[in-house]
Amino acid sequence: QVQLVESGGGLVQAGGSLRLSCAASRSIFSSNTMGWYRQAPGKQREPVASMTSTGSTNYADFVNGRFTISRVSARNTVFLQMNSLKPEDTAVYYCHGSWFDGDYWGQGTQVTVSS
Repeated sequence: QVQLVESGGGLVQAGGSLRLSCAASRSIFSSNTMGWYRQAPGKQREPVASMTSTGSTNYADFVNGRFTISRVSARNTVFLQMNSLKPEDTAVYYCHGSWFDGDYWGQGTQVTVSS
């Protein structure tokens, strides 16, 4: 069993920045992928960014260069740096990890962007 614990969400003005953190109880170096998803009320959960264990990254089109996923493997921690935030970025952001034995999700952290 893997525990993923997110932190860093909060309220920010449009144009501002937040950095989300995801601490994993299992080595992220042994993961297939780590990533971030988000879900706004009444909408489906959608992928935001992901990173493979070798460091390859992938971003959703709506990110448009504003977000960066990174990691500190020695701390089993994945980050999502979010800049130039927009009100439409308001959602619950979930950490996700894929290992040999399946997929795991964090509890989510609320990000609210005011206009």
